[in-house]
Amino acid sequence: MHFEQLNKTGWAQTYLLVDSTSKSAAIIDPVYDFMDEYLSVIESKGVVLKYAIATHTHADHITACYSLRESTGCEYAMWKDTPCLGVSHYLNEEDVLMVGSLPLKVHHVPGHTNDHVLIESPTHLLTGDFLFTGEGGAGRDDLPSGRVHAHWLSLKRLDSLDGNLLVCTGHEPPGTEMKSLDWNREHNPVLNMNSFEEYSAWQEKVTAGLGSVSKIKSALPANLFAEIPEEIPWMN
Repeated sequence: MHFEQLNKTGWAQTYLLVDSTSKSAAIIDPVYDFMDEYLSVIESKGVVLKYAIATHTHADHITACYSLRESTGCEYAMWKDTPCLGVSHYLNEEDVLMVGSLPLKVHHVPGHTNDHVLIESPTHLLTGDFLFTGEGGAGRDDLPSGRVHAHWLSLKRLDSLDGNLLVCTGHEPPGTEMKSLDWNREHNPVLNMNSFEEYSAWQEKVTAGLGSVSKIKSALPANLFAEIPEEIPWMN
């Protein structure tokens, strides 16, 4: 398997997984800003994109999943109850997407959003905004469809997963070294909390420090309705 984080700038992480034998590929959480780069990578590597997967409804960037479906004919995959339009392949709990011989297992983990999923490959766990690395903790739960208590309960889903999986998150400061699930079990504060009250207080404190999401007014409608705005403020 070939595994690569594609975005060279910004904090949003996009991952390419390629089955080396069949050259089939999946891309996880692609960002519309980098569409040209993704298409160039797909062409240069000679891979066939089978799936563009969004781990959840993003509020801080416009997804490239729908645009990649239009450009390449791949399936646009999201959780079955997502409000997003344009999805062509709906995911269910414990579904396994086959990318050539590479299995990608789906785990539903509501909390950051109600449609959030984890994608588990044999060696990597793609967590979107559900879980970050170490002190990053977890994604905020105050955005549309976010529920603090649901997130707390969903964290228990990690208990049954292999600790050797490399946790690959949806947002990190550039240069962050991704760590294993076992490492995060030791160093991530939310995985060491003993009560919902503790987690809820942590969420409240972190969210207050983060402030508002700057791109939400453009990104969220674009992702819900699978429509690229005529003007994207941060791309001008």
